[in-house]
Amino acid sequence: MATKNNISILGCGWLGLPLAKTLAASGFHIKGSTTSDSKLQSLAQSGIEPHLLKLEPDGILGDVTAFLGTSSTLIIDFPPNAKSENGSYATKIGYLVPHIVEAGIKFVLLVSSTSVYGRGSGLATEEMTISPTTESGKQLLEAEQILLKDTHFQTTVLRFGGLIGDERHPVFHLSGKENIENPEGPINLIHREDCLGIILKIIENKIWGEVFNAVAPYHPTREEYYSEKAQDLELPPPHFSKTNQSSGKIVSTGKLLRYIKYNFLHPEL
Repeated sequence: MATKNNISILGCGWLGLPLAKTLAASGFHIKGSTTSDSKLQSLAQSGIEPHLLKLEPDGILGDVTAFLGTSSTLIIDFPPNAKSENGSYATKIGYLVPHIVEAGIKFVLLVSSTSVYGRGSGLATEEMTISPTTESGKQLLEAEQILLKDTHFQTTVLRFGGLIGDERHPVFHLSGKENIENPEGPINLIHREDCLGIILKIIENKIWGEVFNAVAPYHPTREEYYSEKAQDLELPPPHFSKTNQSSGKIVSTGKLLRYIKYNFLHPEL
């Protein structure tokens, strides 16, 4: 029987593992999945009930019943493989749905991405009609739709911007590069600590059946932001192309702030 304090997290990686630890520290019993035998012990040492599970294009490997059983909430936090083709991510989510229903999961939180908005310009809101341009964006949008339309459970979708935190930051990749496109486009980033805080707020306040954008309310141009960040970190500066410029898009967080009144820990990244 599902227990309201039990949460299953599918994908305990860069975001999922700190999330599992945060929720465990808040009094939840956490079941965490990994695709690697070597990580099972570290999950257990962190107070997380470990499960070996892998979603494949042709089915699920591992005891998904044990992973989902007794949990009331499932958090899906693994991204599409950038090299995957033929709809494999959405297919994997589709394989998962009958198991979610059978386990009696009541609430699902999908960690999605603002990549579903494609390369448009202007203000990107949850209400607008969207058309992803990347394969991962298309796969995420299809996965969102699969989960949102199922009436056996309530799904909330979190569309995070670019994830940063500690050692992870786009400036390390951009440093010293030439002819980087879209210098005038605004940034849409979010710090990992804010991702954790937002997810915790949604779970504690039982905000289900919604779609939210989640990015820091700070949108300088790419050239301004990454040049300044490179200087701060004493890295070679990136060099931007002045051709094929685009105004880019600003991802709106208005709906998120109205619903959960979250105060960003890293509003200016």
